[in-house]
Amino acid sequence: MNILIVGLGSMGKRRARLIRQARPEAALAGVDFAPARREEAQGLGITPYESMQAAVAAQKFDAAFVCTAPLTHAGIIDTLLDAGLPVFTELNLVDDGYDALTAKAAAKNLPLFLSSTMLYRGETQYIKQQVAAFGKPVNYIYHIGQYLPDWHPWENYKNFFVGDRRTGGVREIFGIDLPWLLDAFGPVTAVTAQKDKLSGLEIDYPDSYFVLLRHANGTKGMLAADVVSPKAVRNFEVFGEGLHLFWEGNPKALYRYDAGTKEKTPVSTCDRFEHDPRYSDNIVENAYVDEIVNFFGVLEGRETPRWSFEKDKAVIGLIEKIEGNAYYF
Repeated sequence: MNILIVGLGSMGKRRARLIRQARPEAALAGVDFAPARREEAQGLGITPYESMQAAVAAQKFDAAFVCTAPLTHAGIIDTLLDAGLPVFTELNLVDDGYDALTAKAAAKNLPLFLSSTMLYRGETQYIKQQVAAFGKPVNYIYHIGQYLPDWHPWENYKNFFVGDRRTGGVREIFGIDLPWLLDAFGPVTAVTAQKDKLSGLEIDYPDSYFVLLRHANGTKGMLAADVVSPKAVRNFEVFGEGLHLFWEGNPKALYRYDAGTKEKTPVSTCDRFEHDPRYSDNIVENAYVDEIVNFFGVLEGRETPRWSFEKDKAVIGLIEKIEGNAYYF
């Protein structure tokens, strides 16, 4: 299997490493404009190219991974589809070209696979299953936060995509977490939002939001998202009469309240997990591997993707309503 990775920054290198874990026999090539990144990739056994055109002219690929800044995705995906390649793309955060890209992929019968890593977390799937089995109304409270300069400590936050208002840090949090919340609790029918700028960060968008969501099944959720919290935090709690679950963001910190013992009981959803020490402890590698495996299963006709451009377009619409501080039914 020959795989092309477009973008050899931190995420492109992560995908390369995890592709090799999932498919050790895969041959990898990569595209990046930066000579230093191409040189580094070559040292990692990735055949480097300066452009997609040069790469597809030199080799035949079975699929491509798009790992560049979100605002570049639409044009890159369009070029890759024209080259006849199935595409795995990272989070887009905007719906630029969605209708045209999905139509082109369908016309060419090419898989167009969109990353949504939280849908592959064992903890989120456990929460979804328990809420479904409970079958009665619940509420949830969820806080996700991390200080923006700590996201990529090796570079200034103004120099990568979170510095841009259209793909800012809080918007990325919404883009990462709303898919699994909607998957677990169903579509949103009403939303109210409060937003503020608490920090001295040099960004032109609010750095913190409080959002109240009403889901179609009656669930109410309070979502707090920020890029101000000094300690990276992902604290989730869901409760109803007879159900109480807690999650602190990593596989070792999922709990179910036992009404009999009056204690929180740990829940294990995986035997082992991997963590890249450059990132906070609530970012684990297992889910990234699992969605890559899902993509390969889609390529081989054995599996269906857990997320789609159609579902993502609805989430982006919800994000824009939140950012507009709107209330709707």
